[in-house]
Amino acid sequence: MEGKKLILSLKNTGLFYKRKTGLLRHDKFWALRDVSFDLFHGETLGIIGKNGVGKSTVLRLIAGIMAPDLGEVIRHEPLRASLLALQVGVIPHLTGRQNAILGGLLLGLRRSEVEALLPQIIEFSELGDFVDQPVRSYSMGMKARLGFSVALYADPDILLVDEVLGVGDADFREKSANALREISRSNKTVVIVSHNNGVIRNLCDRVVWIENGHTQGAGPTDAVLEQYQQAHTTAVTSDSQAPGKAALVAGDMQSQA
Repeated sequence: MEGKKLILSLKNTGLFYKRKTGLLRHDKFWALRDVSFDLFHGETLGIIGKNGVGKSTVLRLIAGIMAPDLGEVIRHEPLRASLLALQVGVIPHLTGRQNAILGGLLLGLRRSEVEALLPQIIEFSELGDFVDQPVRSYSMGMKARLGFSVALYADPDILLVDEVLGVGDADFREKSANALREISRSNKTVVIVSHNNGVIRNLCDRVVWIENGHTQGAGPTDAVLEQYQQAHTTAVTSDSQAPGKAALVAGDMQSQA
């Protein structure tokens, strides 16, 4: 991107998981096979694709939680990334307050810094007295609100958001989206994984489209979303017009006659 500083690059990255296929046998399941893109300081980058194509795995590579089995992740400068995802980074038997402190420490803050931020974190999360209850008693929306609030006020170099914007009530979803817009305007770097094209269109400067573990497209948001939608519309149309599908439909119609 013109005028933006390159901070991270994925170069032909691939990553596999071991999958059990028998009592003593395993095979390799390739979550990613060939993903490449650049991330620039101050941009909001969207990652799109169907379920199971490796979008969340890409966020874990950026966060440094995982290392690629193929290719490389190049950090052009030291980076502190916060992965905001449901069920990630919370300990169920600890309270929300304790999890907030732990989350801040894991993001590199001193305990005194986290404790100074706690009033703002609790207020933004809207958890009220529930902040002192065990997280195992929280709904998915409450966990998302706590995680988002900690990540927001810990102020990481890169905020990684994995599908949590669709969780919770409408007011908090709008509040979270507004907070991300403010982060973008303040020249922070954000990476968002979402199936909601409206969220991607409204928040992202660029989009990376991943298909079957490969980078299928990357570029301006509207252009890549259009390519993605056209590809999947064509795929659905072709499937519905396949001879086998037509025969099933015809047989169903006859059985209902």
